[in-house]
Amino acid sequence: MSQVLLITGASRGIGAATAKLAGARGYDVAVNYLRDAQAADDVAAAIRQAGQRAIAIQGDMAREEDVSRTFATIDSELGRITHLVYNAGSTGGYSRLEDADTAMMRSVLELNVLGALMCAKAAAERMSTRKGGEGGAVVLISSMAATLGSAGEYVWYAASKGAIDSMTIGLSRELAAEGIRVNAVSPGLIETGLHPPGRLERLAPMMPIPRAGKPEEVAEAVMFLLSDASSYTTGTNLRVSGGR
Repeated sequence: MSQVLLITGASRGIGAATAKLAGARGYDVAVNYLRDAQAADDVAAAIRQAGQRAIAIQGDMAREEDVSRTFATIDSELGRITHLVYNAGSTGGYSRLEDADTAMMRSVLELNVLGALMCAKAAAERMSTRKGGEGGAVVLISSMAATLGSAGEYVWYAASKGAIDSMTIGLSRELAAEGIRVNAVSPGLIETGLHPPGRLERLAPMMPIPRAGKPEEVAEAVMFLLSDASSYTTGTNLRVSGGR
């Protein structure tokens, strides 16, 4: 049986690094993206170069109709999904809470939390042995922000990732007997486009490992939790944070 993996937000950063590594390790990959079609096509091309099937699918994971269309496309073009990485997310900006725009915060919560719930729901419907599936694995991308709180930067983002941590625990227990493992990875300070200018340079020297991490280092953790090497691991949140 082929391993069919959906990675949301896979055109750049951690999502792109994970998609390429998954292709190299024998997964067929659906590369979801929001805006950058060329970047998503490049990621899909790298996966095909590794000998696996890959498709790029545009879709806003905060929109139920886009989630439904994405999963329907995978059904028709790659087959029944066996693995999911929910990586799509946004900080929305940087400020104290009192200066934050309510519409912005709502959009962050809808993408980071509701999007994860909708994608996990659609994946479980296809993976669950109770519904004729073969089981599978889900990895939700959380953040060290959930633990640290992100005071003065983006408390709403930290709150959204706290929801991911709770979701990981609840879903892992709900789905374990149906052959589905659910885990999370909490990246710390990683070299992605998520940060405003100067933030990495300012904070990296303060880490116990005094540098920012690379997306590929997070991807390795994600792939471990997707793989059979972690077959007795569920409900776990793996921190990839340089000791922070």
